[in-house]
Amino acid sequence: MKKIFLLIFLLSTGITFSQTEKNWGIKAGLNYSSNGDLFAEIPEATNDIKTGSDSKVGFHFGVFGKLDFPKIYLRPELVYTKTKSDYDGADFDMSKLDLPVLLGYKIIGPLSVFAGPSFQYILDTDLEGTDLEDVENDFTVGLNVGAAVNLGNIGLDVRYERGFSENEASFISNNITDVSGRVDSRPSQLIFSLSLRL
Repeated sequence: MKKIFLLIFLLSTGITFSQTEKNWGIKAGLNYSSNGDLFAEIPEATNDIKTGSDSKVGFHFGVFGKLDFPKIYLRPELVYTKTKSDYDGADFDMSKLDLPVLLGYKIIGPLSVFAGPSFQYILDTDLEGTDLEDVENDFTVGLNVGAAVNLGNIGLDVRYERGFSENEASFISNNITDVSGRVDSRPSQLIFSLSLRL
């Protein structure tokens, strides 16, 4: 009986994959992002300083693959991302490689919605006016949720990304002596992308 179920499973899987449309392409766009809070410790102050970040515009570019099924699709991407945010005039820049693995659902016509994890490898971080150490964890995980419109070979999508893994980098100020602290590098960003299927 187990062999019959296994045979039925293999046949149905083979038929399903033979009915899928496989394609790939390139993508690029802008991201409007901010990171977590900055915590500064000043020896003479009674309280530590906690500052939220203001959003700034960054960019991204990369490649994607796509497996199309009748109502759903699987879309892995490999993307270089540069995020920027501002802490009271000090810019925080982060470069990373993102690997989102998105599961999409086709709603009607060219419109679809999607969600999935984003595996991130942080390449570099920089906080203006400080000596910033490397982040605690180079590998982090986030979540992407969004909607897309596909018109032939052209695709447009908007998504929200939130980093889940707690990840901080310590710093020492170059401008004020004895000021040190840490910055939360988890991104929270709105991402606008244009893709071209090749």
